[in-house]
Amino acid sequence: MITDETLRRMVDELTGVHGVLGVVLGGSRARGDALPTSDVDLGVYYQSVPDTAELTRLASRWSGRDTTVGEPGTWGPWVDAGGWLEVEGTAVDWILRDVDRVAAQADRANRGEFAFHSQAGHPLGFLDVAYAAELATGVVLADPAGRLASLRTAVTAYPLALRDAMVGALWEADFLVGAAEKGARRADTTYVSLALARAVLLCAHGLHADAGRWVTNEKGLVPAVATLPTAPEGFSRDAALALGALGATEESLTAAVATVARLIGETRAALGDR
Repeated sequence: MITDETLRRMVDELTGVHGVLGVVLGGSRARGDALPTSDVDLGVYYQSVPDTAELTRLASRWSGRDTTVGEPGTWGPWVDAGGWLEVEGTAVDWILRDVDRVAAQADRANRGEFAFHSQAGHPLGFLDVAYAAELATGVVLADPAGRLASLRTAVTAYPLALRDAMVGALWEADFLVGAAEKGARRADTTYVSLALARAVLLCAHGLHADAGRWVTNEKGLVPAVATLPTAPEGFSRDAALALGALGATEESLTAAVATVARLIGETRAALGDR
């Protein structure tokens, strides 16, 4: 397992690369619930254009094999680029983050604006204000110029405007259930599963927002509802049961739709009139 000393040396080298402003530890290791086998997620924050040739050289040396760090945008419009390393038997992920785009999303979060965008690896879509969430929930390991600390101050507390916007987005969950009802009558399992999964995730986003908890992606989002103090009792369990037993008949699909419709209603009741 990678040691703290090794991680410190790696961070020092990363911050020495032209264009890199700082490094932030994210994921389970930042939350404090990591397993010994958990990846180390490092957000590498840059301004303008980072020296990806130097990052590639460092990544290859650290991992002991050829490891390419791509140019910004090569992994998609929202997950900029980065590199997958293995160091001392531990997976270490370098994820590039454009600090100016992070600042823009922090401003949008504070104004109560957000959107989900198409991005490989994100079934619901990449939540753009997750850039702000990553900074708010991560552990700053290096920030020589203080830029990250300044940005983080603006998003440490979950914005009330964003909470209201997330809760207000529940209208789509109702719309999706109506569409799923039609799909159930045609025994269209694939369509129903997509519609219901999105509806459940939208409820989960609203519940986390109401609790003032930042969300960085969809993974673990629905199970984590069970940890929220004001969430409907049994939400995570019932969502899993409904989505895990869709079946391929009109009867089974209709039953799943009814369960999700109930969960949406319970979510609205828990959130109140917002």
